[in-house]
Amino acid sequence: MSPGFIFATGIENSNPTIEHGRVRMDELEKCGHYKYWKTDFDLVQELGLKVLRYGPPLHKTWLGPKRYDWEFSDLVFNDLRQRNIASIVDLCHFGVPDWIGNFQNPDFPEQFAAYAGDFAKRYPWLQLYTPINEMSICALFSALYGWWNEQMTTDRAFVTAMKHLVKANILAMHAILKVRPDALFVQSESTEYFHAESPAAIGPAELYNSRRFLSLDLNYGRRVDSEMYEYMLDNGMTRDEYHFFLNNNLKHHCIMGNDYYQTNEHYVSADGLTRSAGEIFGYAVITHQYYNRYRLPVMHTETNLCQGPRGDEAVQWLRKEWANVLRVRNNGVPLVGFTWYSLTDQVDWDTALRENNGNVNELGLFDLDRKIRPVGIAYKELVRDWMEVLPTQSVCLQVPIAMPHEFQREVPPYTGWPFEEDATLAPRTEERE
Repeated sequence: MSPGFIFATGIENSNPTIEHGRVRMDELEKCGHYKYWKTDFDLVQELGLKVLRYGPPLHKTWLGPKRYDWEFSDLVFNDLRQRNIASIVDLCHFGVPDWIGNFQNPDFPEQFAAYAGDFAKRYPWLQLYTPINEMSICALFSALYGWWNEQMTTDRAFVTAMKHLVKANILAMHAILKVRPDALFVQSESTEYFHAESPAAIGPAELYNSRRFLSLDLNYGRRVDSEMYEYMLDNGMTRDEYHFFLNNNLKHHCIMGNDYYQTNEHYVSADGLTRSAGEIFGYAVITHQYYNRYRLPVMHTETNLCQGPRGDEAVQWLRKEWANVLRVRNNGVPLVGFTWYSLTDQVDWDTALRENNGNVNELGLFDLDRKIRPVGIAYKELVRDWMEVLPTQSVCLQVPIAMPHEFQREVPPYTGWPFEEDATLAPRTEERE
């Protein structure tokens, strides 16, 4: 039975490299999930949740072309199946295996899609996927800010990473649909806004506000703004590559997952430098901007705040975000889910995983001793109070999720590469007689 409104949490599985590939920032390891995975799944059930954003460690699972180590994935996904917890499978979260190198590798999209297809064949009861998490943030932090993975700082490197990430996401969706034709894809993407600090900063702020849509424009086959088109072509994207994105979108299989934190709004100075602005517009206003652009069902896929010295800061943020969710939904946007990210505290996100300090960030519903935090109690109560109310307001706002225990049908044969023209392909953009 479908869970109706999707209340979820996530288990943080970021794994970028820093120090030019010498150090792997594996959050599953830092947060103790490899040791306490069964306990963590118990905690998900304790909260009354039926959906979990979750993925295997890509760098440990994907050993090479058509080479995999499924041991840990088999343990955890079979256990989640027995518990009848639906996973939104997070296949690539900010990092790739050492043998791929980084997101400048042109072989990454096709290789990753083959992995995604083989993953779907091994676990055919899984229906919900985020093939690549936060494509925009991954490209920015890896190839423009110089923080992770390739640690490059040029516009050309950024455009290269972006086109490879989004192409990999699209090809992976096609590959999964070959196995699971009713698959649904949740694009967990950071929703941003850039505020001009002065009249002289309007130009760079407008540029950044156009760039914030780039990953989703390409993913959903939407023609990019003119300045972004010129920017991409000036930095290595070809016309043929651009038309691939226009002609291969799978928008009709997608939910626009949006992530919002206090750090998602920025002040921009005249020289283009940015600094955190805190919450100015807030989740509701920015979500309306993205919804008006793409007109897709929406899921709030990530938010959190540190518990703080008073002890109730995270609880107050949860209540504020939930009020924003209800406002967006009541304004007519088909908002279908909400996520507190993540289940447990995280480690080293105070430096955006740029430094391997071992600092615990008190962002979770539970601490790293698996003791519930005040926000965990508040979220459990929120889920209990609203779980049965929201679905009754509109049958049309229920996502057609088949829970793991409902999966009984045969899996269609895998047809391989290249993809055939079939119902999973969106109409092409050129006119036909």
